[in-house]
Amino acid sequence: MEEAVGKLWHRLITRAAGVSHPAAVVRLREVERTAGVLFRALGGDPGLRVAAAPVDEHRARRSFIARVAGAGSHAALARMDATTLRLPPEIDAFPERGLNRDLYLWLAALAAARQVLPPAETLEGESELQRNQRATLTVLASWPGMASRYQRLVEAYAPRRLGSSRNASRMPPAERAREEAIVAALREPGSVTALPPVPAGTPPAAPVLLWLAGDEAAPAPFPRNRGADPEQAPGSSTQPGEDSERHAHRAERVELPKEKNGLMMVFRAESLLAVTEFLKLNRPTDDEPDPNAADAARDLDKLALAEDREKVASKVRFDLDLPSDAEDDVVLGAGIPQPEWDYRKRILLPDHVRVIEMAARNAPPGPLPVSLQATARRLRQQFAALQPGWRWLRGQPEGSELDVDAAVRAQTDRHCGRQPSEQLYLSLETRERDLACLVLADLSLSTDAWVSSQARVIDVIRDALLLFGEALGATGDAFALAGFSSVRREKVRFHRLKDFGERFDNRIRGRILALKPGYYTRLGAAIRRATKLLEAQPASRRILLILSDGKPNDLDLYDGRYGIEDTRAAIVEARRAGLAPFCVTIDREGAGYLPHLFGPAGFTVIRKPEELPSRLPLFYAQLTR
Repeated sequence: MEEAVGKLWHRLITRAAGVSHPAAVVRLREVERTAGVLFRALGGDPGLRVAAAPVDEHRARRSFIARVAGAGSHAALARMDATTLRLPPEIDAFPERGLNRDLYLWLAALAAARQVLPPAETLEGESELQRNQRATLTVLASWPGMASRYQRLVEAYAPRRLGSSRNASRMPPAERAREEAIVAALREPGSVTALPPVPAGTPPAAPVLLWLAGDEAAPAPFPRNRGADPEQAPGSSTQPGEDSERHAHRAERVELPKEKNGLMMVFRAESLLAVTEFLKLNRPTDDEPDPNAADAARDLDKLALAEDREKVASKVRFDLDLPSDAEDDVVLGAGIPQPEWDYRKRILLPDHVRVIEMAARNAPPGPLPVSLQATARRLRQQFAALQPGWRWLRGQPEGSELDVDAAVRAQTDRHCGRQPSEQLYLSLETRERDLACLVLADLSLSTDAWVSSQARVIDVIRDALLLFGEALGATGDAFALAGFSSVRREKVRFHRLKDFGERFDNRIRGRILALKPGYYTRLGAAIRRATKLLEAQPASRRILLILSDGKPNDLDLYDGRYGIEDTRAAIVEARRAGLAPFCVTIDREGAGYLPHLFGPAGFTVIRKPEELPSRLPLFYAQLTR
């Protein structure tokens, strides 16, 4: 009863405060793709990803009811940096869902306009107030269709800034003048050059939801010399189908604690036995994940970051899991140098990466697993229809038989005084499918994650390659299979599973069955090597099919936008060489970065990874239709 009354009171007091409208909330995941497309379509940097903005405490003045309700003290403000466009994780500022959705789209357009403005440091004395007004004017002048949406937002938001007449009478005159100036800047952008001064000790103004926040308070990132992208750490996995919310936090700089062991280490209270030690209870261990860890992190206002200047090699060796040369796969050759695109310097670094071709050491020939035989039989029957066959060609100048229809038309033309055609024969010929395809599979360490209680990602990739080979064996198309992983730029492991001239037999099946998870994902170098192999094929249409389960990453700075931009440059090079790259991924976050790499029609996201083996041949059939 007490809990029910508490929930009822919370709903009533929150509704009375009027700072949010939970019934009309719009979450970022609902409009993330739309906002990203709009941002890029209006000229925004296509390399920026869309992510959630941190929720910060603004310390602005709140009404009495809002303080009693404990609402309105924090806000998530849209902001933009060199790699990310951050939008609020959810917006419930207006009572209508349409307005909350319009606010997301307006912020995306405003961010695109701010990118065409000169940097703030080049304009001496320009404030965020002036910069947001200039960006607003740019949006309204460049894209007039946004004007009606902006006017609706301003008319709904201005009364919230000024408050009711009763609250306005209680607001100090200086704060009232400041709020009126902000509303004037919203209604007539460019009309306010500075906010009126306020006495010392006055609370700051509430953040303006229709503007982008500056990042002056954001701590500068530590220089990163090693490590993979934390969002795609090798070995980490998000189970398919999970609908988890993404949150961001504001960070603060702290010094690394120097004292690791205090006086309390002399006496360990946990060493004492208690009565409960002898009871049969289900006690959690240190290895079990804390189910409340995500909620606890979400409630933090700030995350403390400290730089450890001690060399990582003195504490832990990341390469201890590398097998010895006697146990590792067989190296084929000294390595092939490849270039790499550095987006920061905007240059192609020649011979920056070395691709090492490898073959499995222990890969005895093996038959197709029994669990896949029924599916393989069905795919072979379906793809047999694509196999080239004999057909009659009509209206040929030479042939084995007379084309009766062409002869009748020629005789009719002759009697009508027209010039008759001389193509009067039928010719029986065969039409070959002039196609070549190379499948490039991601074999990084993240493929060791489990997608179900029966299979890992690497198992799904093996089955997909096996069924793909069975299906294409029925068509007669030229195809090759390869896999890759990497350990820094000096060692990009490229596994040649099947070359174009080889038959798909038990020897190739044995190589596929011997695949095991590798290390990291230097995708750009692997695409460049696959492009060279596929470019050498004489087919008129050449398809590069990429199987991936996450973002490009590696230990030596090949993470985040660096890896994304290098991969995009490699894909552009493949298209210039006449190839058709297409990506099939099981990364449910792939829609956030794959359009920048492959274009809107150059990829597909499979939500259920276990469907990859049966769907991969069908994707090929659609691409070659």
